[in-house]
Amino acid sequence: MEDPYATVEVRNPNAREAVFTAKVSFKAGNGFTLIDSTHQVTVPAKSRKTFRVAVAGAGGALDEVDHCEVDPTATADW
Repeated sequence: MEDPYATVEVRNPNAREAVFTAKVSFKAGNGFTLIDSTHQVTVPAKSRKTFRVAVAGAGGALDEVDHCEVDPTATADW
């Protein structure tokens, strides 16, 4: 069985390549945050990049993961 993960897409509408910081949280059904993670991804100009975020570090709480939430705005580092 494959380890659980979320798929995240970061879009770069800018005219030059940038490194974006994306924040992903895995939550329990009651809204409690089980895992917070931050990922840096390089996205070419006027393009998008899709990547997987593993549900890592949940330990015994893995069965409690109900959904993930992604900060809708990734910050860019030029």
